[in-house]
This record gives sequence, C-alpha cells and structure tokens, in this order.
Amino acid sequence: MSGSLPPARHLQGVRVLDLTNILSGPYAAFQMALLGAEVIKVERPDGGDLARRLGADPALNEQLMGTSFLAQNAGKKSVTIDLKNAEGRALFLKLVASADVLIENFRPGVMDRLGLGYAALKADNPRLVYCAVSGFGQEGPLSGNPAYDQIIQGYSGVMSVTGDADSAPLRVGYPLCDTLGGLLASFAISSALYAREKSGHGEFIDVSMLDATISAMGWAVSNYLIAGVEARPIGNQNMTAAPSGAFTASDGQINVAANKQEQFVALCRVMGLAELLDDPRFAEREARKRHRDELNGILNAVFRTRTAAEWEDDLNRANVPAGQILTVPQALNHPQVAQRALVQEVGGIRIARSGFRFADTQPDAACAPPRLGEHNAEIFGDLGVAEQELARLHEAGAI
Repeated sequence: MSGSLPPARHLQGVRVLDLTNILSGPYAAFQMALLGAEVIKVERPDGGDLARRLGADPALNEQLMGTSFLAQNAGKKSVTIDLKNAEGRALFLKLVASADVLIENFRPGVMDRLGLGYAALKADNPRLVYCAVSGFGQEGPLSGNPAYDQIIQGYSGVMSVTGDADSAPLRVGYPLCDTLGGLLASFAISSALYAREKSGHGEFIDVSMLDATISAMGWAVSNYLIAGVEARPIGNQNMTAAPSGAFTASDGQINVAANKQEQFVALCRVMGLAELLDDPRFAEREARKRHRDELNGILNAVFRTRTAAEWEDDLNRANVPAGQILTVPQALNHPQVAQRALVQEVGGIRIARSGFRFADTQPDAACAPPRLGEHNAEIFGDLGVAEQELARLHEAGAI
C-alpha cells in the first residue's frame, strides 16, 4: 500500500453542527469531516471563528482565512447565525432538528443561558449527540475559568516535566492540550453514535482538556499514582532507559533508543565500543541509568565523528532504533511522509490529514475550508427558507 488512497467515508450521512472556535472543537469536527461527515460550521456573522484572523500570513488574516483556520476546517461548510438574535435562534433550532451531532466549546453554562443547552435541544431532537469541550469540564472549582492551551499545559503538569533542570517548566511547542481534547472529543462522539444505533437516543458528552491531557501523560502519571515517584524534567533523555535520548552527531542531533539489553549490545558493536559491555557501570539497565551522564559523554565523543544520517542507517540496520531530529519542513518533505500521502492539497491549500488509514481508503477533505457564511443559501434553503426571507434575515442581523 502506497501513495494516496480513495477517500474514507465511514461517517457519510452524519450531520455535525460545529459551533466551536480556535482549535480543540474545530479539530474534533475536522476529524469527522475527513471521514465523510457533513460538518456545518455555525459562526457568528461578525467575523466568525477567531482562528480566521490568526496565522503567519497577514494577508490571509485580513481575508478571514488565516492559516490557523485553514489547518482544521477543510471539508466543512459555513453558515452564519447570531444566536443572541431571536430569529437567529429560531433558525438554529431548525438546523438542530436536522443534525446528528452538535459540538460546542463555550464556557460551561453559555448555551443554557441562550436557551440552547442539551436539555432544551434534546426535547426536539432526542437522537442528538451533544459534545461540550471546555478547558476544565462542566463542573468543579475551575469550570468557569477561561482556558487556552498554555493554561492547561501548566495545570496538567505537562510543563513541569518538559525541558531540563535549567529550562523547566517549559511549554510544549505546539497546542498539545487543544489537540488532545479534540481527538478525545471525536472518539467520544463516534462512540456515542455507535451506542445510538442500539439505544435510539443521543447523549451529552463532557470533554475536559485538563482531563484529556492528564489521561494521556501515561507513565508520568502512573509512576506517581502507583510507585509514588514524581516525574522530573530530564530534557531530551528517556527516564526509563539509558542510553536513550538525543545525541550529537557531526552535523546535528540524532535520537537513539537502546532501551533493551540486546539493543545496547548492538549499539556498542556498531560504534566500536565493545569494551563498554564489560564495564560494571554499564552492564545492565539500572546501572546505565545511574551512570547516564558518563555513558552519554563516551557515546557523544564517537557520535560526533560521523553524520546523523550515517549513524541512523547503521544503527537501524543493527535493529537499534535511531532517527534524525528534523525541523517541521524537513519532516513534511521526508520520503516517508510523502509515501503515506499524509499531506493533501485541496482548493489550492495543503493540509495534514489524520494519522491513520484503512485498508483501501484514507481520511480525506472533500472541499477547501469555507469562506464565512459561504453555505448560507445552500443549508438554509434546504431547511425551506426562501431566498427573499434569507435576505430579510441578513438585513435583520439574524444571519
């Protein structure tokens, strides 16, 4: 299997209303769009999703098509509704009646105050799957606080274990918590849709970015909960083994993970350091961890004699996991990424699809990210709203 595959349409026939902004919610809805769901982005008439104004290209920001928006809104349609306008709410309720899923990432209570919370909506559409994504969840002492990704990185403990003793706490270099929250939301929604086939009714989903992040921290959490050992920042080293981490070649850095005894033996032989196998400081895993700095010093002196690419080839041939540390452009242009057709061009822009494939299909955006309100006539027309009435609603500020 290689190259691009036909588009996966596992969620075809599912209508999703995406009321979300910036990243966590939009990313969840994007995953569903890539699998064929009809995702309708419901945006404010006065500018829409804030991500439309965010990104590295000022000209695109001015056009309300910022790169931050383009990254996770391909495959969607856009309508504009003012949910604070009585006629806008009435139109929205018509749209909800046609929907399978609603995703929102307002602060807890906002939709209820508008009369559009789950309790109100399920009365007219009991099959609706309603997913609320928030920083801290719908309950608890922090639930009402505003939360962006960096706030959650700090609260979750992620920043405390990122970096080294001198640089921690350090922010992860991309919106990790937003992305984790979005992924978990799309998984939860898909699970609820599956359950609906048996139960016949939808349900309310409460996604907390904080919960999602802590859940995904794995060993950093379990080592404390089970073993009582608090994780500490150790930079580019792997706390579970040595030698395992980043090393310095002649032209840059390389990751090497000789986590198993046989991998350490192979590493020493490839590097011409067989004498280390008889050194009691490095004889077994725990000894190597205790003498990590000494071992890394010996290895780096040899790593510096050749390029990262040369070491990567030789070590992988010896079944020692190794890989160059790439920049984002280098990663995107790597033959491995090209072979998998991860990057899709749609409507003249390039986006990264989901990180999985099926046997004969793969996630795929059906259309380019939408202009603000681009699909008003199509979507509202399907609800029975005549063109003249649309013009009047626009004039009244409802759409």
